[in-house]
Amino acid sequence: MDSASPQISSLRIVVHGRVQGVGFRQFTAGKARQYRIRGQVRNMPDGTVECIALADEATMKRFLADLQKGPLFSRVDRVITEKIQATEVPDFRIVY
Repeated sequence: MDSASPQISSLRIVVHGRVQGVGFRQFTAGKARQYRIRGQVRNMPDGTVECIALADEATMKRFLADLQKGPLFSRVDRVITEKIQATEVPDFRIVY
């Protein structure tokens, strides 16, 4: 076994701002697939977007930087992350 294996990070990410109705879930899913991140994204009733993501720490940093920017017509005011214990997480999906 390689002792330098990347540490996997499991995060609950909540994105605040103008993030619904602007393609934010599709943008997030596209970035997650690009980086081979597992998890899901969904709109929340309070107008935020919630994402559960599993990735190594370096990949997660790039993913979070992309979420901070968002797609063209979005406005990201704040990104809140919380470490979670995720067990079996499927390939990335959008929850409707």
